[in-house]
Parts: sequence; structure tokens; C-alpha cells
Amino acid sequence: MGAMPVYRWRLAPDGLATRRQLRAMGLRPGGQDVVAQLERPRRRREPLVAYLYRVDAAKPVRPMTPAKWAALGKANAARRICPSCRLDVGYCIPTSHGICGLCLAAEEQRTAA
Repeated sequence: MGAMPVYRWRLAPDGLATRRQLRAMGLRPGGQDVVAQLERPRRRREPLVAYLYRVDAAKPVRPMTPAKWAALGKANAARRICPSCRLDVGYCIPTSHGICGLCLAAEEQRTAA
């Protein structure tokens, strides 16, 4: 097996796309192997890498089923419930804090005193 071709940012040939580009077209890789790699250079760090897939071998995105929509709704609702006060705060609780703003402020007050 030969080496995978590597293209610089914005210089990939037509007919190849990243996962995000495929998704924007309503497609998915569909089990095909990566055919090339895209590299975006950065200063003093490793380059950003994206994998490229053939557009002609991509398959349509599977539609959401009612069960998937229900599961997604439950997951999003769970992200709004504060584990400390058990209230639905109406927004997704940041994972950096893990609790709602009111509980965070109360905790900061306790530690400051």
C-alpha cells in the first residue's frame, strides 16, 4: 500500500471532501477509507489535519427517526438540570463548572467567607 497523498490547505482536488463538507452536502463517508489528507500549517505547532473522502463514493445521510429525536430531546433536557439544586435552569450547564450559575455564586460566597 502506497503513501497517502497530502494536500495543503485549500489545494485539494475536486471530488474530495472532508466530513464536514460531505455533511453540508447531505452526505456521509459511508464506510469508505480515507483517500487523502489535508494539512493546514500553523506557526510553531503541528499542522491541523483533515481527512478527505471521495464525494462520488459517499452515501446520503440517514434520516432521523422519531426514537432518535426523542433521545436527543432527553439528552438536551438533562444538560439543563443542575446536579446540585436539581432545577431546570433553562440553559445548558457549562461542563467547566458542572453546576448552574446560582449554585456557583453560592459556592463562591461560601469559600470567600
